[in-house]
Amino acid sequence: MSVASDVILPARGGALGALSDVFWRRPKLLLFLMLTPPVLWLGIIYLGSLFALLLQSFFSIDEFSGLINREFTLKTYGELLQPANLDIIVRTVTMAALVTIASAIVAFPIGYFAARYARGKWKALFYLAVMLPLWSSYLVKVYAWKLILAKEGILTWAFGKVGLGWLLEAWLSLPIVGGSSLSVSATGTFIVFVYVWLPFMILPIQAALERVPGSLVEASSDLGASPGQTFRNVLFPLALPGIVAGSIFTFSLTLGDYIIPQIVGTSRLFIGQAVYAHQGTAGNIPLAAAFTVVPIVIMSLYLLLAKRMGAFDAL
Repeated sequence: MSVASDVILPARGGALGALSDVFWRRPKLLLFLMLTPPVLWLGIIYLGSLFALLLQSFFSIDEFSGLINREFTLKTYGELLQPANLDIIVRTVTMAALVTIASAIVAFPIGYFAARYARGKWKALFYLAVMLPLWSSYLVKVYAWKLILAKEGILTWAFGKVGLGWLLEAWLSLPIVGGSSLSVSATGTFIVFVYVWLPFMILPIQAALERVPGSLVEASSDLGASPGQTFRNVLFPLALPGIVAGSIFTFSLTLGDYIIPQIVGTSRLFIGQAVYAHQGTAGNIPLAAAFTVVPIVIMSLYLLLAKRMGAFDAL
């Protein structure tokens, strides 16, 4: 009896004690009070502003006065199909897809090595090496790459030193991907995108590969499968949810990025730059809103596909 009495806490008096008793008797009330502030923030600030943005996209600009005509119309979405605007959308989606594919190709061997061979301090060093670039300033990294890719930068100097300057010049002379230097070319934009978003692809792939039992790889080898067959039939299918999970980040972040194409790249616009131009200098807020709806629709469809492939389990 004395042992039981020792573990029973004394009752708390006052207002705090009464409040504690209420929460103990009504746990749903406590849950409601805890969830109300974040739900209100999400519902009013985020979803409310998103709804306002969507609503603006159904308005149009009066061609004579330049004022917003607040009547429901699909005219603004029709403007997205004009060649110049459609070119911006195709360019952005293409870049996002290429960055995602390249990130997956680079990240897979890194994630595989970390999952299969890195142990102890080496695994800690791996996480540090992957996460360290994320701790530095985003702008500093982009401007540093602009200097690296410049005509007088270290990359051009390195190509010249190994006798491959002609190859770089030949590549820069190509239409679409080239330019006067890497820092003002679509190739330079692609390189910076891959560098900045690569950690977001490495970590989900590494997490997915860690769940693959080593016995499966050994069994595949014992059954006579070549390394290529083991990769195609064992590793890749099991790592696919991690790849898709990483692609959610790389694809969506590239799709909506404004700073990298603004600093490194050509004068050809991406969606983020088009939104800034239309709502800023042009004052065409409905068209800017319609442009922002494009990534939302694309990512909504992409997330539905990713969910079916089990990508959320690898996040």
